[in-house]
Amino acid sequence: MSAKVIRKGTEVIPYLAGIWPQIYLLPTPEGNPLYQAVVLSGEDAPTHSLSHFRGSPEDIITREETPAGPVIAVTITDRADFEMITRILGHKCRLDVIPASQGACILDGLINWQRIRDHEAEFMKKAKKQGIDDPDWDSEFKRFTSDRKNYTEALILLSRGPYSAVPYAKTPFSEKEWLKHSLTIRKFHECTHFICRRLYREWIDPLWDELVADAVGIYAALGRYDQDLAELFLGIRDGRYAGGRLENYVTEEADKTPENMDRLAAKIHGILNRFSEWIGSNSFRAPWDLAVKLEEQYPLFWKKDDTAE
Repeated sequence: MSAKVIRKGTEVIPYLAGIWPQIYLLPTPEGNPLYQAVVLSGEDAPTHSLSHFRGSPEDIITREETPAGPVIAVTITDRADFEMITRILGHKCRLDVIPASQGACILDGLINWQRIRDHEAEFMKKAKKQGIDDPDWDSEFKRFTSDRKNYTEALILLSRGPYSAVPYAKTPFSEKEWLKHSLTIRKFHECTHFICRRLYREWIDPLWDELVADAVGIYAALGRYDQDLAELFLGIRDGRYAGGRLENYVTEEADKTPENMDRLAAKIHGILNRFSEWIGSNSFRAPWDLAVKLEEQYPLFWKKDDTAE
């Protein structure tokens, strides 16, 4: 597990705006009309005001090195700031409502024009050394941007607050401990989604992905797996559905009957029993190691005909 701190405190939002100048734009109901020019053409924002953000000394940016490549994790403390930057970067500068239940946002493929400009400067410098008076930047631009890895970034936006909207009183932790654990769980949960969506595309299943991501987040925060905590997040109690996140992964309203939800809760309870047994009998160098090895159990754990245990 490797993470490098890039910026802290009130430097965080200005630093991000220096890379993604659309952050200077104000969201509008239909999307700021300047958004496309700034994002797709690399034009600068007309003003560099960030008065629509408050900033916080607790904000932080880290670079996380994962098995699927690096990802930038940005923790935004103020809820209004989190919603604002999510609208701008995740909703194309539209004044959309960000649900109170949303605590994170993955943005994989953000264009970083600074990387393009840095490459152009290096290209021109090299051409000058070679005595080339009129280097063909247009052709080099097409070549460089033909590979999205050259000019895009993966970004995870994280908010602070109780994970899965679970109050600390329902956990074995103090309020301070739970807020600290919540941030760790949230970060590793989202990073696990990033890993699994890049490395295991053929196994993408929304509910399975949540079980794995929660397991990795819990392991990262506590150094062990806690099945009770995992079931608390989903709203499972004694193998039955008691109300919680689980129903978010049932797409059809007709399937959300008490009988169906209890049946699904029993299935998930059985899977998490196996999670607990399997994780407890294995050792892992880091949470990312658990993410990869647990994902590889998908054909065994998920395809099985699970019933209440």
